[in-house]
Amino acid sequence: MKNIGLIFGVSLLSAFISISLYKYFETPQEVIIRETSPVVYTNYSDEERREKNVLPKENSKKPSKKTIVHTSLDFTDAAEQVTPAVVNIKAVESKRTSFWGGGAFSSSSGSGVIISPDGFIVTNNHVIEDGDEYEITLNDKREFRAEMIGFDPSTDLALLKVEAENLPYVAFGNSDKIRVGEWVLAVGNPFNLESTVTAGIVSAKGRSINILDDQYSIESFIQTDAAVNPGNSGGALVSTEGKLVGINTAIITQSGRYEGYSFAVPSNLVQKVIRDLKDFGVVQRGMLGVGIDQVDDELAKELGLDAVEGVYLKNVQMGGGAYDAGLEKGDVIISINDVPTRTMPELQEQVARYRPGNTVILEYIRDGKISRADVILKNKSNSTSLVSMQGNDFEMLKDLGFELRELTADEQRRLRVNGIMVKSVYRGSKIERTNMDPGFIITKINEVEINDIESFMAELKNAQDKVMLEGIYENYRGEYYYAFAI
Repeated sequence: MKNIGLIFGVSLLSAFISISLYKYFETPQEVIIRETSPVVYTNYSDEERREKNVLPKENSKKPSKKTIVHTSLDFTDAAEQVTPAVVNIKAVESKRTSFWGGGAFSSSSGSGVIISPDGFIVTNNHVIEDGDEYEITLNDKREFRAEMIGFDPSTDLALLKVEAENLPYVAFGNSDKIRVGEWVLAVGNPFNLESTVTAGIVSAKGRSINILDDQYSIESFIQTDAAVNPGNSGGALVSTEGKLVGINTAIITQSGRYEGYSFAVPSNLVQKVIRDLKDFGVVQRGMLGVGIDQVDDELAKELGLDAVEGVYLKNVQMGGGAYDAGLEKGDVIISINDVPTRTMPELQEQVARYRPGNTVILEYIRDGKISRADVILKNKSNSTSLVSMQGNDFEMLKDLGFELRELTADEQRRLRVNGIMVKSVYRGSKIERTNMDPGFIITKINEVEINDIESFMAELKNAQDKVMLEGIYENYRGEYYYAFAI
């Protein structure tokens, strides 16, 4: 018995030491997932508020102009207004997405926000990107199938549409007017639990957390401490008046759960993206044609700037809008259309609100002097023309039998290739009969190199009779060729 007791004691001591050493050396891991308020006295009389030091006493000095007196804090009206318009979205994969095919299965789930009574729904791109069929469940348990209108990986937004009328919806608010310290509500519909509502304050604006893996990504998030958990991605961030001021997108956490940092795409940017997806099927991205960097203390001293803020131009692309307007390497942009651009995210958000062909007024510093310039924004091809992926373009790809997407910045770096990726292949289609698999990266069409879907569609429309696609697969050596008639 003594030996058994000794063995048990040694084992227990060893376990305790092991756990202690693990805890001592373990480094918390920060994970980004896409996807407590101060006491305020309410319903007191003036005398009770004075006793609780909420209001000054009769003989006390007058409060300063910065004194803020809270009288009530009630989120019920906003919550009742918004929750019926926040839906659950289930993305289901039904087309062939691998060599081995396979049946339909649920691939992702999240939240969405109805933004019009006729059934337009905005959500995050990462909520729907792995699916090709979309099941919508309203707060009142009604179910709909949704159509994909368009998506934008660079802002992590997507637009769906259900066939219905007189749906509850959330009206857009002005995210520019949201101030740090202001109360907001986060409303989601995760895992069909019906709408969940949490509250917090705006912690910061113009935040970039480097989660969008797209070469043209726009990150200028509203940061809040409203509790947002996985499943709430794509839900609504609303003001206390019940206006939509953001789409909840991500959290930063070490535990995998909410820890106080959540991020939302501002509503003013959301509105522009949604308008483009409705009108064209793709986002019209206006560009300055510059390479940018943040102004730090060392650079501010070197350039003789009065403040450590602004966006430094490290290069200006020949033929771009900024080049045509006379901007040069070394200039520091401090505002766009009189809106201060203290940081890179602020500048990117402002430019992202405009389309190619729009003119913006830049204010910049050169050699210590402030100047202004009118800049005509251009697209990726350095022209002011708009592109469309609606109507004939969508039907053309659908008739051929595949879906395409552009490569992410990481894929371009890793594979050292330009092109577009085949996202899925329709069963029984012309493309399937070529034996092409999803994941094929198209680098050439009829021996013409392509960089994006726009250039691919232009060459596809110019093809006379037969089409030859050339490209690669990430995990297989060599080049592959697929031919078909149109």
